[in-house]
Amino acid sequence: MIAALYVETDGCYFDQAGVDPWDIARDARQYAGPHPVVAHPPCQRWGRFWHGSTRKPHQYQLGADEGCFAAALASVRKWGGVLEHPADSKAWAAFNLNAPARGGGWIAADFQGGYTCYVEQGHYGHESRKPTWLYAHGVDLPELDWTRGEQRIPEWMIERYGYEKARRIGVVAMVGGKNKTIIRNATPLPFRDLLLSIARTARPERIAA
Repeated sequence: MIAALYVETDGCYFDQAGVDPWDIARDARQYAGPHPVVAHPPCQRWGRFWHGSTRKPHQYQLGADEGCFAAALASVRKWGGVLEHPADSKAWAAFNLNAPARGGGWIAADFQGGYTCYVEQGHYGHESRKPTWLYAHGVDLPELDWTRGEQRIPEWMIERYGYEKARRIGVVAMVGGKNKTIIRNATPLPFRDLLLSIARTARPERIAA
């Protein structure tokens, strides 16, 4: 059994054999084991716009996620598994984790037996490149596609906005309505399966740090 923490209600981790999904109603901060985990803690307060939007900056404090990242990291360290966050997440520095290099593969993340790497979800089914950092503990470390994907910018965006602005806007931002948030945040099925396969290699003798 794998516990999937901080996942979307009725999302891709639900109705999966051998997966125990913890959505917002269950409050994954309360997870007490004993199964390995795949953790997707909220990232809004750790990313580029942690303080708020460009129109309303400085609304929030850095890392003000009600303890979600701290609890997710503790769960991975205690029960084994893998945690996913956007690349360049400020949570890494806040929790004294080494930042992985692009294209560099797994590196030691800390002095507690954790490892981290950079990978792009675009290689595993996402609409955009979606650069991502992983933190893993007590598991096998698989070879992944470490390469940087090509920009997925349609010609009409470049013609209308110019390359630099089109790159900043991103492909997903051009999707209308509320769907762009859903698409941006969604975990592609191949990436979900990859994370689950990593968590399934956790063993108690590997977890003791």
